[in-house]
Amino acid sequence: MKTIRIGTRGSRLALVQAEEIRARLAAQFPDNSFEIVVIKTTGDRILDAPLSKIGDKGLFTKELEQELLSGGIDCAVHSMKDMPTRLPAGLCIAAVTERLDPRDVLVSKNGKKLTDFRKGDTIATSSLRRRAQIMALVPGINIVDMRGNIVTRMEKMQASGDIDGMILAHAGISRLGMNDAVTEIISPEIILPPVGQAALAIECRADDPLLSGVFRSLNHDDTEKAIMCERAFLSRLEGGCQVPIAGLCQSRGPAIHFTGLVASLDGSLIFRDHMSGRADDPSGTGIRMAEMLLEAGARKVLDEIYGKTPQY
Repeated sequence: MKTIRIGTRGSRLALVQAEEIRARLAAQFPDNSFEIVVIKTTGDRILDAPLSKIGDKGLFTKELEQELLSGGIDCAVHSMKDMPTRLPAGLCIAAVTERLDPRDVLVSKNGKKLTDFRKGDTIATSSLRRRAQIMALVPGINIVDMRGNIVTRMEKMQASGDIDGMILAHAGISRLGMNDAVTEIISPEIILPPVGQAALAIECRADDPLLSGVFRSLNHDDTEKAIMCERAFLSRLEGGCQVPIAGLCQSRGPAIHFTGLVASLDGSLIFRDHMSGRADDPSGTGIRMAEMLLEAGARKVLDEIYGKTPQY
């Protein structure tokens, strides 16, 4: 019997996700044993600063990837939205799991809906993407940074007399069995989610014989096509958590349907569009959307955020 080591972050949500993968693999490959290995990442250690202030290159993946490359683990389970668009040499995404609901949710005090918020109210989020879209929706609203796991953030909000609500990912709430806490599921027409939200990535060594025989068995083809489109869009824009970029693709049979967004940090400028493409060329659709938004004016917004002129 071979023991296959599954690397993960140590948060409650990350452990639930890793256990889901472990259970599925154990059911399909009963002749092997599957062990979860917890690894602390940079993003887990630094909790007193916004993600946009501490960089975005592998904050939640780098240490896991180092363990993969050294042979300490055989695969790593990531939230797809945390995955940089460029992987270290020698690693690959072996599988993309079926996506849950990709939408964001509002958790608020006193059942307050997003349309009830007014100038002077306060919402907590550490995401520049959410911040920009909320500020565009409710001019004058206060946005405060809040990081930590979901349970910790909920406790902070309830203990605070100043925070009226916060925005979280529906998929994370669902995986933790906390749907009762949700005040409102937010339409993507109001807040477009980040690239990759609600899907899991199984990362492994590109030359590992377990790649096709074991890990690839968890792949969900339609979700993979949608993620390829979204990640191509993000890559073309050189985006990360320091930039308000959002994208959501849905794959239906021979076609995919993609909505992309680039916003200024204060939400005063938002470039958003939708296009359809072929399911056999998802990356091409993502790249074409990026080009379209750049030409529409997003290039200037990104140049101001980056403080330089990337080679788009």
